[in-house]
Amino acid sequence: MLIKANQLVLFQGDSITDCGRLREQPGDLGRGYAMIAAARLAAGHPELRVRFLNRGISGNRAIDLVERWKADCIDLKPDWVSILIGINDAWRWMDSGEKTPVERFEASYRRILEATRKELGARLVICEPFLLPVPKDLVRWREDLDPKIQVCRKLAREFGAVYVPFDGLFAAATSRREAEFWASDGVHPSEAGHALMAQAWLEEVGAG
Repeated sequence: MLIKANQLVLFQGDSITDCGRLREQPGDLGRGYAMIAAARLAAGHPELRVRFLNRGISGNRAIDLVERWKADCIDLKPDWVSILIGINDAWRWMDSGEKTPVERFEASYRRILEATRKELGARLVICEPFLLPVPKDLVRWREDLDPKIQVCRKLAREFGAVYVPFDGLFAAATSRREAEFWASDGVHPSEAGHALMAQAWLEEVGAG
């Protein structure tokens, strides 16, 4: 397993990571994949005493992570930083016409990765943003999201990050059950969807 004893793992991102975490309880992990992955790793390797934090915030885009990165990442001094971001960069365009050009998305993402490497030397986990076709007209979001997925893959190679291919994971999962089973609105996973994500995350860090 890549994660070692007494290390601190920080989950970062938007509502998918946030998943209802209680802000007044700094150690609360929410009710989604971050909590499930942390619980399974702790149960499987209790002797390692790995610690976990969740600082996902609903509605965040890549630029929002930049603005809060010092307080919500650097100052916490994690050994591992797991990031899932990108769907809101597409959503805002389709919902309100506020477009995030792929170049700006990459620049923002690169900025937080560089800061993390420089200030912490932490290991990185880049999680692939994803979209399921529920309802079917969400397919048009692909025009904006797919180039951002390519940016995530590029940055994972460049920074030597562990990569969790969530978009591909859910595409494969829809061959087993309908898309609505995994995410009723195409964006926010069901309990089964979060469990699927947690398992994939654990497998990529060698704890699956």
